[in-house]
This record gives sequence, C-alpha cells and structure tokens, in this order.
Amino acid sequence: TKRTKVILPVHLYGIPAPMEEIMMIAKKHNLKVVEDACQAHGSSLNRKKCGTFGELSAFSFYPGKNLGAAGDAGAIITNNQQLDQKLRAVRNIGQVEKYKLDLFGYNSRLDTIQAVVLSVKLKHLEKWNTQRRAIAKLYNSLLADLPVVLPPDLGKSYVVNYHLYVIQTKKRDELLKYLHDNGVYAGIHYPIPVHLQKAIQKTLGYKKGDFPLTEQYCSEILSLPIYPELEEENVKFICELIHKFFTKGSGNS
Repeated sequence: TKRTKVILPVHLYGIPAPMEEIMMIAKKHNLKVVEDACQAHGSSLNRKKCGTFGELSAFSFYPGKNLGAAGDAGAIITNNQQLDQKLRAVRNIGQVEKYKLDLFGYNSRLDTIQAVVLSVKLKHLEKWNTQRRAIAKLYNSLLADLPVVLPPDLGKSYVVNYHLYVIQTKKRDELLKYLHDNGVYAGIHYPIPVHLQKAIQKTLGYKKGDFPLTEQYCSEILSLPIYPELEEENVKFICELIHKFFTKGSGNS
C-alpha cells in the first residue's frame, strides 16, 4: 500500500530469497530493502552474497549459526555512509564520540573475544558450507522416494549454505517422536507461527486461520540433523530410520 516503506526478506534456513525480483519491486515503488541474513552466511544468488542486496542487512553469530561466536553476537552491514555512522552510535549508547550523546542508543558493542573467535572461524566458513551442501545432497538422494517434501532445488544460480535441512510431512509429530525414540535429535524450526504468538496477537489481533498456509507449514516442517562434521554413515542411519517409519505403516497416510 502507500503506507509501505520497507521490504524485509528473510533468507530462511539459508535459502536465498528471490532478491532480484524483490529489488525490482523496491525500485519501482521507492522502498527500502532490509535483509534478514541471520541464517545465510555464505549463501548467494547469481554469485552475489546474501546480505549485499539491500540497504541494510542483519547477521546473527549465535553459536549454532554457520558462522557462530562462542556466545551471543551479531552484525549489521550497509553501504550507506549515513546509516553506518548512525548505527555505530546507536550500538554504543548513542555516542558519536566519547561522552557525546547525540541520540538514544543501546549497549550492543561486539565483545572483543567474540570478534576474535569469529575472525578465526570465518576462514573455514566456505569449507564448512561445502560440507553442509554435500550432506544435504546425500539426504536428497536417500529421501527422494519417500512421501516427504524436500528442500527446493532452485537451480545453479542459488548457492544454499544449508543452515538447516528441513523436510515437510503430514506425519511430522509421529516421525519426530520416532526419531527421538531411536536416538536421533531432530527438531522443529519453528513450531508456532508469528501471527499466533501472544505478543503479536495482543497488538495486531490475528487469530488461527488468518494465515492458513503458514499454519500448515508450521505443523509439517521437521529439521533433520545437519552440521559440517556429520558423518555419511550417520546420515544413512537417519534416512534408514525414516524409511522404516514410512514402510511400517506409521507414515503411509
């Protein structure tokens, strides 16, 4: 609408959003683009890295991310000099220089130890992402014959870092329990849709049924284990369990 000011695409699970189309829409309507690249370290579209399309981009360095610190950490990147200067002040309690507070801000400086950890790990990021892609490829081949929806194959122009490997099945809860019972820690990202979170419901008044596709996905998505050191035999074991689940009758419907 005419009130729209910003497009905020999310590169969910490390899969690049369709940024070329989004940037065309933004240009046409004079909108700003702020990328949520918190799961997309190293992902790219047509050789352009996620986080470099919009005017601002956010990255998370939470320890579980592809590029993770030893504790909480994050970063914002921009090619806008004015925004850069303002953000540097906002993260540092509003100081443009020491003891001079020009605006309200936060105490959000990146800890030096976290920066050192990230600097070392950054050198290994591409190798780790390559290992994740190999694991995802193995999952794809071993699960292709099952009644589950696999991560989309978007073609060679998309490079995915596979922060998460997420499948979709109507028997999600039963399959999750089966995997847990057999020692495989699968998980759900994310079990409750944003519009059904209490904080959002209180302020925006959404209710169940307002976003049926979102609600369907949240009831069917399942994250399988994936990390660079995951052995091929472990991937095969997980896939064998999933095959057993569906062939034993638990997941046939």
